[in-house]
Amino acid sequence: MKMKCAISFLFFLLLSSPVFALDGTALLKQVDRNLNPESYEMYRKLINVEPDGRKKEFTLFSVKKGSDKIAAVFLAPASEKGRSTLRLGDNMWLYIPNVGKPIRITSLQSVVGGVFNNSDILSLDYAVEYNVARVEDAGNEYLLYLKAKTRTVAYDQLRMWVDKGKKLPTKIECLTEANLLIKTIYFKDHKDFGGGIVRPAVIETDSPLYKGYKSIMIFAKIKKRSFKDEVFTLTYMPNIESLR
Repeated sequence: MKMKCAISFLFFLLLSSPVFALDGTALLKQVDRNLNPESYEMYRKLINVEPDGRKKEFTLFSVKKGSDKIAAVFLAPASEKGRSTLRLGDNMWLYIPNVGKPIRITSLQSVVGGVFNNSDILSLDYAVEYNVARVEDAGNEYLLYLKAKTRTVAYDQLRMWVDKGKKLPTKIECLTEANLLIKTIYFKDHKDFGGGIVRPAVIETDSPLYKGYKSIMIFAKIKKRSFKDEVFTLTYMPNIESLR
C-alpha cells in the first residue's frame, strides 16, 4: 500500500510540474513563430557603439521565406547602399554593386562590424539550428539549454531564457563547445507590429571578447508577406531593394 501511494505521489508530481510536462522542442518552435512569421518583410536599424561612445548606424530592408531563406539589402549609409546579403541554410553571400558576382561570407564574420555577426544579422529559426538539450524552471521564465545540430552553426551552445507568459526570449547566452561565453543577447521593448505580431522591438548584444563595445538592432514594419523562391537566389541579389 505504501509503495502504491509513493508511486501515485511521484506520478502526480510529474504531471503537475510544467517543466517535466513541457515539450522543449515545441516551446522553441513557438518562440520562433512569436518572434517572426514564417515568411515576412521588415526594416532594421543596426547601431554599433564603441567604448568612446562613437556610433555607426546601418539601415536594412530584409525578407525571409520559410525556415532557411533570408536576404537583406542596405539602404543607409550611402557608402553601403545597394549592398545585399543572402543566406540559404548554412551558406551566405555578400553582393557589392559594381564588384561583380556575389562573394561567400561566413557566419562568424560581420558585414557591419560590431558585435553582431552574419549569423545574428541573417538569423534563421532557432529550432532549425538547435536541439533542446533540457529545460529548467526559472521562476517567471523557462531556461532552455540548446545544442547546435551541426558544427556549421555559429554558436555550439545557447542558454535561452523565455518568458513563460509571452513565450518570447528575454536573454540568450551564446557559448562555445568549451562553455566559453562569446556574447549575451538581450531582448527589449515589446511592441505590437500589427497582424498578430507582438515581439521585442530592440535587441542588444555585448561580449566579454569586445569589452566596452555594444551593438543594437531596432526593428520596424515587420509584416507577413509571401515571396517566390527566385527572390532568394544569387542572380536576384542586385534586385532585393525593388521588393520594397
